Amino acid sequence: MRTKRTLTRLDRVFARLDREPERPTHIDVPKMSRHRVALFASTLAFYLAIVWLVVITSWLVRLDWQVMFFRPYQQWSEIHWFVDYYVVLGQRGPTAVMVAAWLGWRSWRQHTLRPLLTLGTSLLLLNITVGAAKIGMGRLGPHYATTIGSNEMGLGGDIFPSGHTANAVVTWGILAYLASTPRARRWLSALSAVTSLGVGLATVYLGTHWLSDVVLGWAAGLLILLALPWFEPLIARAEVWIFTLRDRWRARSAGTVPAPVPVPVPVPLKPRAAAQDEAAARAPRAPVYLAPSPHTVRSERTPVTPVGSRRPPHPDRLPRGTTTSTARP
Repeated sequence: MRTKRTLTRLDRVFARLDREPERPTHIDVPKMSRHRVALFASTLAFYLAIVWLVVITSWLVRLDWQVMFFRPYQQWSEIHWFVDYYVVLGQRGPTAVMVAAWLGWRSWRQHTLRPLLTLGTSLLLLNITVGAAKIGMGRLGPHYATTIGSNEMGLGGDIFPSGHTANAVVTWGILAYLASTPRARRWLSALSAVTSLGVGLATVYLGTHWLSDVVLGWAAGLLILLALPWFEPLIARAEVWIFTLRDRWRARSAGTVPAPVPVPVPVPLKPRAAAQDEAAARAPRAPVYLAPSPHTVRSERTPVTPVGSRRPPHPDRLPRGTTTSTARP
């Protein structure tokens, strides 16, 4: 007796994905609502406040130095190996490859390029905004600090805001942004928040960032996620353009390929005498039964009047010029 195999959760997930032959229509694209605009404005105000507190060397800078002198990597040295591996979740290269692999498979299953285009847009915004802020403020890190108690601004550094933290917020938060159900969006939002929080604290533990760098990195990554609905029309137009190019390429590949046009081979010129001799040799010869006289055109021939009548002889027909008294019947 054969027993029926019990379907696991993974089998049900793959069975559900197999029932998606076309692009899903139930996926809602986030829009820039009033609530989202308010969150964006408050996050931007928080971002500017952190920058101002660091520029004026306020209590936040003093807190940075206190945490640095505490040296967490020495206080809890037993977890140093784990933090070294965990901080990789904030590096741009490995995280982008992992998330792009998942979103690429999802794009293939759902017949849409929106997940990959959204990821590319968010990473482009991350590189522009965070990179410009790093270069513009030029803050040195804890390991390269020169003056105790100073904000270390404008000295050619590139750690403010924290790129690891902002990248963790954007890369893992894009999964929650692209979730198809509200429940999945809530769970992925909480998971990305915990992951980015752990990455930021890991950089403080290792001494590669100030605490204010991490706080500003969280704000920078959140600003990019909140601003993505403004770029949704551009993403949709890019998707339509890419699919149009694909259809044109397929139509061109399916059509018949025209035969190549033969290239005429240049013939070397011959002397005039040799060309005339060759033309005379190629000219057709007259048959033997014709007269050997040269052929003339019709207009050059002398007209010849035929002698006699062309009519055939008949017994009842009289020659021309004779009269008879007998009338014809």
